[in-house]
Amino acid sequence: MARIKYYYDTETCRYERVKTSKADVFVNLLGIVCLCVIFGGIMAVVYVSNVPSHKEITLKKENDELHLHFDDLNNKFSELQFALTDLQQRDDKMYRVVYETEPMVRGGIGGSERYSALLNADLEEEKLIVTANRTIDLLHRQIETQHKSYKTLFELAKDKTEMLGSIPAIQPIHNKDLRRFASGFGYRIHPIYKVRKMHTGVDFTAPTGTPIFSVGNGKVTKVEKSSRGYGWQVEINHGYNYITKYAHMSKIDVRVGQKVDRGFVIGEVGTTGTSTAPHLHYEVIYKGQKVNPVNYFFNDLSPAQFDEITKQASIENQSFDGM
Repeated sequence: MARIKYYYDTETCRYERVKTSKADVFVNLLGIVCLCVIFGGIMAVVYVSNVPSHKEITLKKENDELHLHFDDLNNKFSELQFALTDLQQRDDKMYRVVYETEPMVRGGIGGSERYSALLNADLEEEKLIVTANRTIDLLHRQIETQHKSYKTLFELAKDKTEMLGSIPAIQPIHNKDLRRFASGFGYRIHPIYKVRKMHTGVDFTAPTGTPIFSVGNGKVTKVEKSSRGYGWQVEINHGYNYITKYAHMSKIDVRVGQKVDRGFVIGEVGTTGTSTAPHLHYEVIYKGQKVNPVNYFFNDLSPAQFDEITKQASIENQSFDGM
């Protein structure tokens, strides 16, 4: 119930009832409405400033998810980069060392200036996209370079396989127990003149008729039958600057121009030419120089056997020929 207000009238000397006009009521109502509007506006500002809208919540959730996906993508980029770097290191420090070639020259990504303006963008999302694209470009270029490197290595591997099958790598006769090794490379006592003379190969003692094998793939370039010097002999050109010579043979089973594989029987042991007993005189010629054949017995000997035959070769004894 509304309160009734009175005032004291001095003229009538009594309390008169206060009468409120419609204008006063309107003004009072207008003031109340204004206060409500102002207070509501303040509350709305506070609410908007502190409580996100449904759309903002949705956008924030999507943004957080995008960041998670980007972080995951970035981790995968890092894993790919690590794997690619490992391949490059294997390429340079292992494969290219084995194939005796220079390390691959690898350049940078190039064209990075096209990213510089975008990297200065204000929006973080744009920077993330640019960074991702830049990483993808880098990986793409590195993969292309590595692909070219592996193509080169593949060609080298094919050539290396042929080379490994061609260079001298076994003993020219069966000698697993090493008992047939008679005289090594270097200065030895001449069997006839009894003086120290350079022995340009190694001698294997064996009965006449013992098979002699080609020590690597190659082509027969010389077949000679003489009563002096090397006697009956065969030379094989293995390519890659290697030539092998087999001397004092009793039988020759190959002809000039014939291609032979490692282990192919080319003839038999004998004592033709300047020889004091049945044996095989065997030489390895590399780049025109006669070298120690013992260093090329690695394919059919264990490390212990190789050490043993090296010791035998170092003993200064008498050769079986004057070569």
